[in-house]
Amino acid sequence: MVQLPELTDEKSEAYKAGYKNICEIGKERIRRAGRKIKDEAGMTAQDLDIGFRVLRLDSSNMQDVYYNPAAMTQSLLDTTTDNIKPDRSPEDLLFQVMLDLGVELSSPIRETTIDGKKVYAVAGTYLLACFDPGVTTETVTAIAKQRPYYAVFRDSSMANDSVATNFDQIFETYSPQTVRRVL
Repeated sequence: MVQLPELTDEKSEAYKAGYKNICEIGKERIRRAGRKIKDEAGMTAQDLDIGFRVLRLDSSNMQDVYYNPAAMTQSLLDTTTDNIKPDRSPEDLLFQVMLDLGVELSSPIRETTIDGKKVYAVAGTYLLACFDPGVTTETVTAIAKQRPYYAVFRDSSMANDSVATNFDQIFETYSPQTVRRVL
């Protein structure tokens, strides 16, 4: 379902019931329809997934770095050590990656922990993504050993230069066919 967040009329019953825009009405209708289907069929929560995702269109997660090279100073370089906007969550990054790679947004997503880092496993191990800070060689190796089709990391997440330098070699050793991306 795609819906613009059109405001409800302040005099309407929907507004009085707490629905400030049409999107809120749509989400509630989906919730009620799911509950009704489960109730009529006598199903339990484990029998039927009636969940849904709500996504909002936003600007890119990447920093705007349109500088004239002649205008670049050391102080500007210090502020651009991370290319991701500071208000973005790991889930924001994950959905941007899914869109960029053509992975369906309805794909199952499971959060796992590898070497103490949160890793998103999309569609089984089709896409493995880790955006936590302090990613070590052990983390990269454990992910590579799962042989995902895609592996995505955040550039600023690497614990040190050694991890960043050895990243490709680790994948070449354990999963050479994996398509690797670094944001």
